[in-house]
Amino acid sequence: MSRRPFAAVLAANTISIAGSSLTLIGVPWFVLQTTGSAGRAGVVAFCATLPIVVAALAGGPVIDRIGRRRVSAASDLVCAVSVGAIPLLHYAGLLEFWMLCALMALGGLVHTPGLTARSVLLPSLAEHAGTTVARAASLYDAVSRGARMIGAAVAGLLIAVLGAETVLLMDAATFAASALLVSAFVRGLPAAEPQRAAGKPSFAAYRAELAEGWRFLTRSRLLLGITVMVMTTNGLDQGWSSVLLPVHGREDLGGATALGLMISLFGGFALLGALLYGAWGDRFPRRAVFAGAFLISGATRYVVAAVTHTPLPLAVTMALAGLGAGMLNPILTTAIYERVPEELRSRVSGVTTAGCELVMPVGGLAAGLLVDGFGVRRALLAFGGAYLLTTLAPLLFPAWRGLDEKPAAPVSRTARPHPGSAPAARSPHPSAK
Repeated sequence: MSRRPFAAVLAANTISIAGSSLTLIGVPWFVLQTTGSAGRAGVVAFCATLPIVVAALAGGPVIDRIGRRRVSAASDLVCAVSVGAIPLLHYAGLLEFWMLCALMALGGLVHTPGLTARSVLLPSLAEHAGTTVARAASLYDAVSRGARMIGAAVAGLLIAVLGAETVLLMDAATFAASALLVSAFVRGLPAAEPQRAAGKPSFAAYRAELAEGWRFLTRSRLLLGITVMVMTTNGLDQGWSSVLLPVHGREDLGGATALGLMISLFGGFALLGALLYGAWGDRFPRRAVFAGAFLISGATRYVVAAVTHTPLPLAVTMALAGLGAGMLNPILTTAIYERVPEELRSRVSGVTTAGCELVMPVGGLAAGLLVDGFGVRRALLAFGGAYLLTTLAPLLFPAWRGLDEKPAAPVSRTARPHPGSAPAARSPHPSAK
């Protein structure tokens, strides 16, 4: 046993996500500064997130064939180039709006396969490190949350002191560091290397492998319910992070430093929530914790932002929302790894991620148009109302009772199930973003 591969993936994810937090604040602020248009910020968010859906939809079999380690490293390197090119072109006086959109689209296209490649390694990394999947998933999510917290705080300060362009260059450097860590320290782990399917690669074989993930998704009412719910909330969250919060921060909160503080508070308390769930979460029903955490972390942010003009009420709300949000991913991640066979994880993760992120491009675009047409406060209230209705689903629909089921180990496609065991394709759970 060795903890080195797990530690390397945690470090790579931490560095990469911290850098992405710089871009999360830096790009909307850069667009607002250079164009003054919330609508254009929404267009950039649309261009950045639409390719994510395409990549997640088609990427599962590709990740398996190329190898999870290689996909993770290559994804980070391409992201480093796409993010770093934005400030360099701007400094040279060559950056056009369509170029910004194209570079963000390129980064979105390759970023999700890299995240997926690392996340589906968790069960193997946990076994290699001598720990449980539940604890590994909680730690993985906790360090991701902590990275977002640190990245957001640093981004707000750096934008205020050095400008958004410097922040984007720093993000490019973090992607390069993440690629180096995964390339160097995850060698020799069988699950990280190419998984060769039987027969020669062909479009028909690829289509069949992709269809396996879709069948797994469509055969479970619970999985479909979770995917639809997370799809909706991810779209609303995209509008929040790419347009609504930056505009609110510029108009009412005092600038980029306050904006970074809000996101940092959310990330810090989300880290605490993930750690608390990792320590004591198994003692409580998953469905109750999930529903309560989503209600706390969702609509409250939008409503408080709409009715307040000062940072303190929103800061308190963001802290409580983060505490709830930190418990979501460990619940869903643990549940899906309990049910999905190893050989299906990449493609099932791909199709569920595609479903969960399907509305994200529309979320940013809709938020920008609503702000331009009706003002930021009405847009915040509209998004908050939609969020509240969506997060009532676990309390209203019976299919969500399956979230409390803890089945035996998933059945491999190549093994015969034991008598009385549950089919493998019943209740997988996608990870909430």
